[in-house]
Amino acid sequence: MSTSRFDKFKTHLPDWVQDWLDIIVPGAQILLIIGAAWLLQRLLRKLVTRAARHYNLPHAMLMTMNGLIRWSIVLSALLLVLERLGVSATVLWTAFTGFATVGAVAFFAAWSVLSNLFCALLIFTVGPFRIGDYIELLDNPDKPGAKGRVVDINLLYTTLEDFTADPEHPTLLQIPNALIFQRVVRRWKHVPPPTPVATAAEPAAPAQKQG
Repeated sequence: MSTSRFDKFKTHLPDWVQDWLDIIVPGAQILLIIGAAWLLQRLLRKLVTRAARHYNLPHAMLMTMNGLIRWSIVLSALLLVLERLGVSATVLWTAFTGFATVGAVAFFAAWSVLSNLFCALLIFTVGPFRIGDYIELLDNPDKPGAKGRVVDINLLYTTLEDFTADPEHPTLLQIPNALIFQRVVRRWKHVPPPTPVATAAEPAAPAQKQG
């Protein structure tokens, strides 16, 4: 409804109703914003929960994603509510740019952690390996690297049980998830890698007798 039509509609209302319109209209708009934000949050939460069940994402990652969605919607709804209450758009823009600057600084400061979180999401969704597989990280196919059985995958590290260590004293290797996507990965699905067989030395040729 345009302003002119609203003014015409307003003139047909009783005086006591017109006095309350300045409160009723913004209040109704605020309630609509809050209701829409609540519905959007529930919808996105259900979608994320279904995706987490489909890809077998860990509970910690699900909670992190739900928290990001919740706070993004809450902040957006808060800005819209403040605008309906008459807060200047310049003030809102200044506040938004300030928060964005702080967020950008925090993002780059925590880049290593965030990259590991993102790579953990890729490991769970793409599935380059699973718990129980044997993997080896190689700088190049010619040089041996860290090798072991995958015993745990969390948001920051992939933990390997060192295949070359003493079985009575196992060693665990914690590899950052981001490092895995920077290396060549050799994978054995639930089967330990074959042990290289040492070739026996050839017997020496008998010495020829001198006449």
